[in-house]
Amino acid sequence: MDAIDVKILDLLQQDAGLQMNEIAASVGLSPTPCWRRVQRLRESGVIRGNVMLLDRERVNVGVTVFVTVRTSTHTQAWFDRFKATVESISEVVEFYRMSGDVDYLLRVVVPDIPAYDRVYKRLTSGTLLADVSSSFAMEELKYTTALPLSYVA
Repeated sequence: MDAIDVKILDLLQQDAGLQMNEIAASVGLSPTPCWRRVQRLRESGVIRGNVMLLDRERVNVGVTVFVTVRTSTHTQAWFDRFKATVESISEVVEFYRMSGDVDYLLRVVVPDIPAYDRVYKRLTSGTLLADVSSSFAMEELKYTTALPLSYVA
């Protein structure tokens, strides 16, 4: 990847709906070579897909809950069941295996506390968990889907 590819990626992270002519003009290329670069970035897996970002409030999922999970069971069978349970809950938008005191971290979006309670019940009924702790975000101070590109080699 060169500096032009990085500029293209930066533009696409800000607005994936940009027309190829706009991207090309911004990076100093004509549309065809720019299109080829974007295709190469797709084929190599750097660009994984295009999405539209929605306003959580306008689609009625304005409450963000961070859920930490601890378990005393670490078998593959347990994990497979837990993962399937989490994947079946559409309100879980991020799911991580962690190091340290917490085994898993989930980010959940819901309209309100009763909706989260329903998610919690689904989560805890699916598998044996040692501890589930929920923290409700009071205010979103920074949110971005754009990755830093200063580390691109």
